[in-house]
Amino acid sequence: MSESTGRHTPAAGGVQPLLELRDLDTDIALRRGTVHALDGVSLQVMPGETLGVVGESGSGKTMTALSIMGLLPPGGQVAGGQILFEGRDLRALPPDEVRRIRGVRMGMVFQDPLTSLNPTMRIGVQVGEPLRVHERVGRAEARERTIEILRRVGMPRPERIVDNYPHELSGGMRQRVAIAMALVCSPRLLIADEPTTALDVTTQRQILELIDDLREEFGMAVVLVTHDLGVIAGRADRVAVMYAGRVVETAATAELFRSPRHRYTQALMQALPESAVRESGEHARLYSIPGLPPDLSRPLTGCRFAPRCRHVTDECRSTEVTLSAGAHQHACLHPVPAESAAPVSPPAPVRVEPVPQPAGAAAGPGEPAAEPVLSVRNLVKNYAAHGRGLLRRTAGQVSAVAGVSFDVGPGETFGLVGESGCGKSTVGRLAVGLEQPTAGQILLDGTDIAGLAGRERRRMHRQVQLMFQDSYAAMNPRMRVDAILAEPLEIQKVGGTAERRARIATLLDQVGLSRRVLERYPHEFSGGQLQRIGLARSLALQPRLIVGDEPVSALDVSIQAQVLNLMRDLQRELGLAYVFISHDLSVVDYMADRIGVMYLGKLVEVGPARDVVRAARHPYTQALIDAVPTVTPNPAAARDGVTIRGELPSALNPPTGCRFRTRCPLAQDVCATEPPLAGDAHQVACHFPLRPESTAASARAGAAA
Repeated sequence: MSESTGRHTPAAGGVQPLLELRDLDTDIALRRGTVHALDGVSLQVMPGETLGVVGESGSGKTMTALSIMGLLPPGGQVAGGQILFEGRDLRALPPDEVRRIRGVRMGMVFQDPLTSLNPTMRIGVQVGEPLRVHERVGRAEARERTIEILRRVGMPRPERIVDNYPHELSGGMRQRVAIAMALVCSPRLLIADEPTTALDVTTQRQILELIDDLREEFGMAVVLVTHDLGVIAGRADRVAVMYAGRVVETAATAELFRSPRHRYTQALMQALPESAVRESGEHARLYSIPGLPPDLSRPLTGCRFAPRCRHVTDECRSTEVTLSAGAHQHACLHPVPAESAAPVSPPAPVRVEPVPQPAGAAAGPGEPAAEPVLSVRNLVKNYAAHGRGLLRRTAGQVSAVAGVSFDVGPGETFGLVGESGCGKSTVGRLAVGLEQPTAGQILLDGTDIAGLAGRERRRMHRQVQLMFQDSYAAMNPRMRVDAILAEPLEIQKVGGTAERRARIATLLDQVGLSRRVLERYPHEFSGGQLQRIGLARSLALQPRLIVGDEPVSALDVSIQAQVLNLMRDLQRELGLAYVFISHDLSVVDYMADRIGVMYLGKLVEVGPARDVVRAARHPYTQALIDAVPTVTPNPAAARDGVTIRGELPSALNPPTGCRFRTRCPLAQDVCATEPPLAGDAHQVACHFPLRPESTAASARAGAAA
């Protein structure tokens, strides 16, 4: 049995690896030179095993997967080493034979199924294409086998789905289609490249459990590529940590998470929000890995992590370090001591002091509470749904937001969480005035912004700004950073040219960027740098409230830590209020003072962050908590707790009463009537709320009863 997962792992003795990489080198030729993306990568994947490959963006984990599959980008080539699959070197075989092996014996699931699926082809044609190309089956047989594989990956109504196009499916359903396409020829090896990065936690859990189940059913091996350490901890048998094109540590999963040896692995774990919360019991400053990964187009000497390591010595900068021998291998001259306790706890956590309140805002004994910066009252947003055809008649209304109310005080962070499609981003767009509500009020410092127009509406935008999930998409790619930061000042006619330049310089200092970035374009920055520029732009008009719509969801854990620390620093310095929108409860738990949990347009639970996360009252909230992957290597717990199944119901025809009842393990007939959001500081909208001392086990007991 595997130490890390409790599932069967083939014994090493006498069993040949299914896949073995030996000193693999991969180069990417660019105009400015050659990027040495992989440098001497050696890995083994045993039959039936799951190998997790983890690291920051640019570490080489995706390039390793693409090298195996022969799908390198233009200019890419495997420059050296061997790729042994079932004992045969793929580099030495004829191209036709390699294509057949990679099409039948190997399958790959890509990070973004929407871009990897052909938008002009129906689902059935795309999933069945490998059968027709490699097995020469007829159209009718391919359709029948496609329906069967879609059913086996948990796709609802596969007979209808085969005739749909990719854009007609949700993100989770598209990912199931991508998995079905990879499995339709029954491969022995499945490579999953960030298969759940863009998914919310409940859909992520379903996809990961699906891959686990299919692995056991098909008897295949899995290479799981991800930057999410929690996913690796709960699903992999062994882990390989990559940095700057090399494997720097590899071990059994439980061993690596119990006692990481390489300083880079330790730093990744310390950057996790859950590590800071676990260590302090309250908000502590996240450990942030300084600097950036090295430029792989330049010659490198010594340990590649040395410029960012807290324990670096002159020897590290000059000595090439190879992986040590044994079951737990690492390439570090000054490894973490094997007996080191609590390796995921951040060193000397820095307490985050309470946000300084404006004069007169704090409520002392007998004093009135501070007036909220933002008050949302009975907010409703409906969209007209149109039918198909030339006339496109109205077919009903999509209930995106249905009676949402909450307050955000000065200097407070209100976290808004829920699955994709729950309406949280719509609330964010309404709060900043990008959309008009169907009903209800949005009070900014007591003024209803829904009724503002013209100059008053422009003035309102000085007080509230939006921080987008994808900063690159939110910026004009033809504008330099200086023009991007100056634009809101020019639109609002703030100051003259000299004053605006001074303001931009201040903004760059606040977000920790050099003046040199002003002459560059958005495509020249990393994701973390772009998010800093997006934050600087949102601060340009000195707002009182910033709405962050999934501002760190696409970032590596180390870059995420930098952005979260920066946001909290600026909150303390400037007294900012945040509405922090995310599907990641561990991030919201770290950032928020209070949390509101949304489901299908309604708030189902609102309360102090610690109470909501540690003593959830609503079954849906508990299900979200149970679905969050953690670095604690306890795969059994990953399948326990409150589990919700199926897709989110359509907002065009939401369930009556409690909208969660169709997926709730505790639902009874009375749930068909709508429960009120009731309580004092901790409110819940549920006919059968979990008791404060309830755990996931008690919820399961209630479901069984």
